[in-house]
Amino acid sequence: MASNSSLPVPVGGGILDGLNSTSHNATSRPSTWFEALQDVDFLFLEAKLVLSAAGIIYVGAHAALRRPPSAALPKDKKARRKTEEEDKLSQGLEMSDAILFPVMAGIVLMGLYYLIQWLNDPAIISKILRWYMSIVSVASLVTLYAHGVDLVAAFVFPKYWRGLDGILRTANQKTQAVVRCDNVGNVSDDSSAAISNPLPGVLGFLAPTTKLQKVAWETRAIFKREWLLRFFLQGVGEEKTYIKFATMMALPLAAATSVLYFSSNSPFLSNMLGYGMCYCAFLVLSPTDLLIGSLVLWGLFFYDIFMVFYTPYMITVATTLEVPIKLQFKAAQRQSILGLGDIVIPGMFIAWALRADLWLHYKRLVKYESTELKILQKDAASGELVTRSEIKHREIKPPYVEVKGNWGDWFWTRRLMYLRAPKEVPVSVAAGNFKKTYFYASMVGYLLGMLATLAMLLVFKRGQPALLYLVPGVQGATYLTAIVRGELKSLWKYTEDGSLDTVDVVVDLDADGNPLKTIGKLENGVVDTTKKDDKDAKAKQSDSKGANAGAHKKGEDEKDGNEGKKEKNHHVFLFSLEAPPDDKEA
Repeated sequence: MASNSSLPVPVGGGILDGLNSTSHNATSRPSTWFEALQDVDFLFLEAKLVLSAAGIIYVGAHAALRRPPSAALPKDKKARRKTEEEDKLSQGLEMSDAILFPVMAGIVLMGLYYLIQWLNDPAIISKILRWYMSIVSVASLVTLYAHGVDLVAAFVFPKYWRGLDGILRTANQKTQAVVRCDNVGNVSDDSSAAISNPLPGVLGFLAPTTKLQKVAWETRAIFKREWLLRFFLQGVGEEKTYIKFATMMALPLAAATSVLYFSSNSPFLSNMLGYGMCYCAFLVLSPTDLLIGSLVLWGLFFYDIFMVFYTPYMITVATTLEVPIKLQFKAAQRQSILGLGDIVIPGMFIAWALRADLWLHYKRLVKYESTELKILQKDAASGELVTRSEIKHREIKPPYVEVKGNWGDWFWTRRLMYLRAPKEVPVSVAAGNFKKTYFYASMVGYLLGMLATLAMLLVFKRGQPALLYLVPGVQGATYLTAIVRGELKSLWKYTEDGSLDTVDVVVDLDADGNPLKTIGKLENGVVDTTKKDDKDAKAKQSDSKGANAGAHKKGEDEKDGNEGKKEKNHHVFLFSLEAPPDDKEA
């Protein structure tokens, strides 16, 4: 909810929803549009508010990009592992969440309201919540800081960069040399033109000597390589994960930020905790598909209006508790506040729109190969299995190329003082140059919604629920763009529940070459169309056999394990960090 008053009044939403307030002196408050436009402090404060929200959504949406179901797994083993880990991290929302989100937010909000009334001392609740938020926000701050360090490292140590002579070069960590390559990244055979300075362009002056260049290569290796973190506890299990040096740097920084915030209650540090929580929410939460995303946003839309206009819960809780559930900016006697919910809820949908753009990009690259196949199906009359040969089309998905982490390469490969984009770029750089139609449309809708919130603040001179304007702005822009482009059906089809992530699928094509119907999955040159009929029976049989085989295997493993224990020692507890080989390409 947005407002102009002598006290900070929240702008809409639940415990994570809209808090957008501007507070100032009664004598300095802009009373008309003309006065507001002349009030530089007011404009600057609101500009910081809007740009901060839009900025974290923009960055978080790009960080949440991952392999779309229209792309095949990458061929590179390291890239494949990273892709599979990102797929496991995301949590897709379900239809029931459209109801649960507003209900749970309302329960928490009402609980806090009545707790404040009962204790009559909000400072105690604020201290407890600040302590709790300080602890749980460490993980999100580690992620935000680590990705920030990676971004800086990508700019300082890019894989590709263009020299002042306009020639493209690529850095090779194994040979510690920078060699020439053509515009698409193919290395030149001319080894005499290689240089030993890994720093690009104008940064090269930082390492003028051989000794400093060696230090630069070693620093580059530290930031580019991954370490294997292994944890094992007997009776519990083993966990493995790969981490980078950026994560090791981010951990103490995140802990320090959390401790300093709890001890000082600084608005700047409170904002940092808020940025971290928003950023991680974009990485973890997914609306799954357009229908679920729409229902979740509209459910919170009505919740926001009800809690702000018809109950005292929102205003009381938001103005009483000092906890990092909002972004706040202050200037002189003015204060501007935006709740994290007004960033996370629309931002989650905007991040989904960007992934939908990537899915459409790879979907346009899918090819259909004519292949003579054997199709196994049941005869309609006799019910017997019949095998026939027929020419069908097999779906060939393009391999996924990582689109994240290439901002440095994108910048340093540009021409004309890094301002003009070249016609040809390496594959890893070109991967990020896909059309972001629905992302930009939803971002424009979000900005228009924020401006509408501020406009209504000045017109009605009372608090306004921010989601009242943000939800129609974001979703209206997305739906309108899809209708105008004739892609609403395709956008409605896109889902992140895994059902589209198929391989070796055989389809029928229409006259225009578009997939008309999925026939089945190709296995060993045969398309078995009968699997759908006896799927449940086979699943039950497989579960039964799997249970028996698992029990048998467990018995054998225990027997082998007992024999092995007699021969050698075994780990009871293990916590290790393994470095990669020195000659491994970073």
